[in-house]
Amino acid sequence: MSRLFRFLATLVPSLAGGFLFTVIHAPLPWLLGPMVGAFAGARLLKRVKPLWPSPMRNAAMLLIGYSLGLAFTSETLREMGRQLPTMVLMTVLLLLLSALIAFVVSRLSGQPLATVLMGSIPGGLSQMLILAEESKGVDLTVITFLQVSRLVMIIFCVPLMVFSPLFGGTHGDIGAAAGTSASWSGLLPGALPYAAVCVAAAVLGKRVRFPSAFLLGPMIATAILHLSGVHGPALPSGLLEAAQLLIGTYVGLMLRPESLEHKLRIIGLALLSGVLLIGGALGLSWLLTRIHDVSPATAFLGMAPGGMDQMGIMAKEINADIAIVSCYQLFRTWFIFFAVPPLIRYLLRRVEARRGAEEVADGHRA
Repeated sequence: MSRLFRFLATLVPSLAGGFLFTVIHAPLPWLLGPMVGAFAGARLLKRVKPLWPSPMRNAAMLLIGYSLGLAFTSETLREMGRQLPTMVLMTVLLLLLSALIAFVVSRLSGQPLATVLMGSIPGGLSQMLILAEESKGVDLTVITFLQVSRLVMIIFCVPLMVFSPLFGGTHGDIGAAAGTSASWSGLLPGALPYAAVCVAAAVLGKRVRFPSAFLLGPMIATAILHLSGVHGPALPSGLLEAAQLLIGTYVGLMLRPESLEHKLRIIGLALLSGVLLIGGALGLSWLLTRIHDVSPATAFLGMAPGGMDQMGIMAKEINADIAIVSCYQLFRTWFIFFAVPPLIRYLLRRVEARRGAEEVADGHRA
């Protein structure tokens, strides 16, 4: 079966999902629709192996990173410096909540605690999968499903919540950035220097194993250029909707419940842990609004345990403070990248040492 046919068999259901969600006026139709369409298409067309090249997702992440970087101003940087201690506190509280949920889910499911813990760390999909491949005694399939199912729940539930009357229920133009209007005619020539810098930043970030290099590299490079006075054009809404389609399709293809053993139990516990984590993030966002003068939508999107690209897209839609949302998400990503893997490795060593001691003790008793 040709690669072109496999690609078209993946693209067509994604486009159909996007159009359907647009017709029914769903929030973020070109993110949620392709995600549902790709998932459904892969189940219906069982004989066709989906094909969605990773460079397409990387290009989408680059566009989102550029768009997020345009939102940074000197005022927001000062505010982020003021909120740094709160970022540390909220990140630690969210991770402790994730660990508690993992402990409960491990007890209910019978899965090893290390497996459920790696599957429950919010926003750490790539880091946890790399760590899982290097670890013994963990189930990579369960870890992947827990991470992806939580991400899918976040992408679905958070828009429904932030677009509800609870958070105001209004949204702005996704093509707008930093208060400017976006048009195709305004892209050139201003976008050319940014395009070169963003691609270079993404490639460099990838070489030095930067977390989410194709998102964070362009975002940081764009923010630096923007703050230095080199103003870049905002992206047209059609281009950002195309980026959402590329990301949504990628996420939809990642969810493979058919590869699980004890499907119903694992799926039910994954849904339970996702609901608890969203509820915890909502509680932490309320606490954040009491500590700092930020809107409830900004606080919730900053706390939501999803990907920074999806939360940034939603922040643009609902006119939340994109820079604050991005920085809370970015800080958590870096914290997970640098601090969490050593802690989990330490936990695994302790568990293995305790198991070895118990086996030795059992041998002596025998």
